[in-house]
Amino acid sequence: MSSRRAQIFLTGAVAALLTLPLAGSEARRVEEKLDRATTEQDRTEVSVTVYNSNLALVRDVRQIHLESGVWPLRFEDVAASIIPSTVHFRSLSEPSKLSVVEQNYEYDLLDPQKLLEKYVGRELTVLDIEADGTTVKRVPRKALLLADSGGGTVWKIGDEIVTNAEPYSFPDLPGNLYSRPTLVWTLDNRGADTQKVEASYLTSNINWSADYVLTVGRDEKSADLDGWVTLVNNSGARYRDAKLELIAGSVHRTPSVPPMNGRGSAQLDFLAGAPAKQFEQEAFGEFHLYTLERRTSIENSESKQIALLNRTDIPIEKYLSVAGQPSYYRNPQGIGNAIPEPVKVFYRFKNEEKSGLGMPLPAGTVRVYQADSKGGVQFAGEDTIGHTPKDEVLRIYVGNAFDVVCERKQTDYKRLAPNVFEMEYEITLRNHKESATSVEVREPIGGDWEVVSSNYRWAKLDASTIGFQVPVDRDGTATLDYRVRVKW
Repeated sequence: MSSRRAQIFLTGAVAALLTLPLAGSEARRVEEKLDRATTEQDRTEVSVTVYNSNLALVRDVRQIHLESGVWPLRFEDVAASIIPSTVHFRSLSEPSKLSVVEQNYEYDLLDPQKLLEKYVGRELTVLDIEADGTTVKRVPRKALLLADSGGGTVWKIGDEIVTNAEPYSFPDLPGNLYSRPTLVWTLDNRGADTQKVEASYLTSNINWSADYVLTVGRDEKSADLDGWVTLVNNSGARYRDAKLELIAGSVHRTPSVPPMNGRGSAQLDFLAGAPAKQFEQEAFGEFHLYTLERRTSIENSESKQIALLNRTDIPIEKYLSVAGQPSYYRNPQGIGNAIPEPVKVFYRFKNEEKSGLGMPLPAGTVRVYQADSKGGVQFAGEDTIGHTPKDEVLRIYVGNAFDVVCERKQTDYKRLAPNVFEMEYEITLRNHKESATSVEVREPIGGDWEVVSSNYRWAKLDASTIGFQVPVDRDGTATLDYRVRVKW
C-alpha cells in the first residue's frame, strides 16, 4: 500500500503570470496592465520637503507614454507610508488635455499569506510524494484549498483531507495584489502620447531634526558650534538625486487615520569633518525653509546627516543656578534637617550676528564637549532647544555641579493675622572648588508678598519669584537668609 504526503512546489507568481498561456481577452488585459506602468526609471526630477513632524511632501516628475483615450496607468515606486487623500496628479506638458477620471491607491501587497487568502476555494497543483517500498516519486495532483486561518491550511486531495501542505504553485497573480505600493489612475488623454507629469503627495515616516555640537574652550568663555541635519527615512521609498528642503516650525494638522508604517532598520550615514555651508535659509510664512544647495539621495531605511552650520569663537557664559521648591505650598523636609538642592550648571549665549551666529536655529539636541588639561575634549552633557530665532538667548543645561553644594531650610513661620504670614528661609552654599564662584538662587513666593529682610541683594523676577546672586569664596561657605511677609 502506498502512503501519501502532500508537498507543493513553489514557482514565482509573476513568472507564472508571464509564462502561463491565457485566454485572448485575459492576455490582452494583463498585457495592457503591464505596459501602462511607470516606475522610478521614468523619473526626471524629484523633490522632497521634510517637516520636523514626521511628515514630508514629495513631488515626483516623470516622462510617461500614453495613447489617446481613456487608459489605466500604474504609478509605482511611491512611498509605502503615503497619505492617499493628499495625492495630486497633473500634466506639466499639456495640463488641459490630460485629466484624471479615477484614482486608487493599491496597498494590498503581495506576500505568501495574501496569496493564500485569495485562493481559498480554488484548486492548485500539488506534487504528491508516493512511496512504494524503496521507490519514491512525485506525482502532480489537483488540491482544493478549503481554509486558511493564518496559522495553518486545510486541503482536499482526492478523497483525503490534508493539513498544512506547503509550499504551493499559483496559476496566476490575482489582479488586486501588487508587489509594491502603487497609485492607479484612470486617465483621459486628449493630447500627445508622451507627456511630462507630476505626482505630489504627503507621506509619513520621514522626519528630520537638528543636532548640534558645542565645544567649550578651557577657559569656558568661548565655544565652537557645529550643526547637523539628521534625516531619517522610513517612508518605504527611496529618492535618488533629490532636491531636499526642510521646514522648521509647527504645522497644524487635523487628526487622520494613521498611514502604513515603513519597515527596515536605520543605517547611520554620518558625515565627518568640518561642515561647510550647504543650506540656504529663508522665511516661509511663519516658518523657516532650509534648502540644500546640492542634490542628494535619500535611501529607504536610512539615517543621513548633512552639515548645517559651523561657527567658531562664540562668546558664552557659564553660570550655576539653584531653584527653590517647585511649589511654594509644599515644604517637605526631614526633622531638623536642611533639604539638599541640586546646583545646576548652564551655558548661555546669544544667537546674534556679532557672535558669529544670527541665523534661525531649528529645534534639536545640543551635545556639549569641553577641553581638558591635556588638550583633549570630553563629553560634558546635552540638552534640547526649541526653534530659536535670531537675537534670542540659548540656555543649555549640562548637569549638576559636583563641588558646589546647596542646602535649604525654612527657619521660621509666623501668623500675624488670619490672612497674613511671615516666613524665613536659609540657603547655605558650600564651594569646594579651587576657585571662587557665584550661584544664581531663585525662590518661589506665593500670594501678595514683600521682603522683610535679606542679607543679599534681591530682585523681583516675576509676580511669584525672587532672585539672588550669591558669591562663594574658594573652599568657602555663603549663607543666604531672607524673610518675607505674605498676604493671602
